[in-house]
Amino acid sequence: MASLFLSRLPSEARQKLIQSLHSAQKSNCFICEQPIDLVAQKDAIDIDHVVPLKVGGKDDPANFALAHASCNRSKQASNLEVARILSRFSQLKDKLALENRSPNLGDLLMQAGGKSHTLGFSLADDALTYSFSEMGDNKLKTLPVYVDELSGFRYFFAKLPIQYLAHDSHINPRSIGSNISKLVEEFFNKRPQLHVPLGWIKSEGSRSAIHIFDGQHKAAAQIMLGAKALPVRVFIDPDPDTLITTNTNAGTTLKQVAFDKSVQRHLGNSLYQERLQRYQTATSRKEDDLAFSERDLINHFKGQSKEIKRYILDAVRNGVTSDAENKLISFVDMSGRGTDHPLSYSTIEKTFYSFFIYQEVLETPISYLMEEGENPREIERSQIVQLMNLIAETLYIDKFDDSVGTDKIEAKLRKGETFSHDHLRAYRLSKEEIVYNWLQYMSQIARQYFIMQGMPDPKERLFQCRFPEPVWDNMRKFLTSLSELPVWVNTDLSDSVFGGKQNNNFWKTIFETGKTPQGMQVLSKPINLIDMIK
Repeated sequence: MASLFLSRLPSEARQKLIQSLHSAQKSNCFICEQPIDLVAQKDAIDIDHVVPLKVGGKDDPANFALAHASCNRSKQASNLEVARILSRFSQLKDKLALENRSPNLGDLLMQAGGKSHTLGFSLADDALTYSFSEMGDNKLKTLPVYVDELSGFRYFFAKLPIQYLAHDSHINPRSIGSNISKLVEEFFNKRPQLHVPLGWIKSEGSRSAIHIFDGQHKAAAQIMLGAKALPVRVFIDPDPDTLITTNTNAGTTLKQVAFDKSVQRHLGNSLYQERLQRYQTATSRKEDDLAFSERDLINHFKGQSKEIKRYILDAVRNGVTSDAENKLISFVDMSGRGTDHPLSYSTIEKTFYSFFIYQEVLETPISYLMEEGENPREIERSQIVQLMNLIAETLYIDKFDDSVGTDKIEAKLRKGETFSHDHLRAYRLSKEEIVYNWLQYMSQIARQYFIMQGMPDPKERLFQCRFPEPVWDNMRKFLTSLSELPVWVNTDLSDSVFGGKQNNNFWKTIFETGKTPQGMQVLSKPINLIDMIK
């Protein structure tokens, strides 16, 4: 809503108001908190209401703030105080993006001064006594301890300073999603959420951090708004496998929360590690003794064969996704199909992981040839990462522009907008139905090498066989040749072959014949693998 006060303000008085606000805000933008230069940015500054008029804010200088025009017009909330909080979160996201990850509760706790103390306590059967001595509060507090009738876990309720809270990324690896903005506004408008965060402690040693594993979004929203203490339901010595399984089921079979596939794979990996430890304990093995196979795990956990197999494959997928050397992950939207990155995690699963991860359990020991660097699962993981890096270097790095993204590119082309050839090429080659087809040629290059050397076709276990350098060279040559085909930068095709989502067979036909199934010429000639790698 426009300001009547500002519209009636003479030019000289407006400049004095700008100077006054600039001084009061210590020369910084109210939203992004970065400096404002009144000379260099004089035409890019807004005066806006901190509390919007439509919700009762006053139209006078006491309710005005100075902001960069770009910050003010792209703000995520109408209330400038909320917009500033969300801007801080956006800045944290940008910082952590350099580490190929998004913020979680632990990052927000760290930013707010949390995660700094463990709680000292004494525990009886029906009571827990503690104090916050590390913060100068030596008063002893005693709380009743209850027993959950269904799980048998003991627990207590407490309001705890954030200095004693920590995020359990093992049980809950979820990052903070974009819906945090709605929660922040709900809490800001004094509408409390009823869900209490869940945490756990170990009683051994009588000192423990409070590990938060559920309700992290609501906890995060309160912390972002400046809460210094949170009410928590704290379990005492719970079985971690039960908590991980519960969290996994909440996001999969029960659909209680929207778990991204990548998060599900991380949880599956956690459950795999738990099963490894339980097997080692049951068979009296040491922690570093992995002289048993994936098949042995399935045979041991009778009645859970499907689950154990899924956990094993989840561990491989998660190993590739979370590999610090994986350059392609920077170009993958981990939470569905967004508009910033060219690839979705779903595409990665349906192509890379479906094609190149061996889908059956191995009979060889988990530690087989590990010291020699020839372990099948480790070769598989490292070579998938190497392939992803080759693709990232050829198609995306210094070519795809995240600031341009993928939003409605074909529609914009039809309206006459232009994009760099590198960006357009990367965007189109990232369509799932197209990746599905060209990635199989990469597989064919490796398989042909083994066959030409007189060795058996590795088939589904291809990536568990180490590729020599000529294979990688041929893969790079093929991908370079493919990317240089005119089809990817032909803007006239935005209304036809690129006008909507096609199926896998549509592009299979184009690659094999040069034409669409309807007979439209797209390539000058069919894809010839030998020609492409010359």
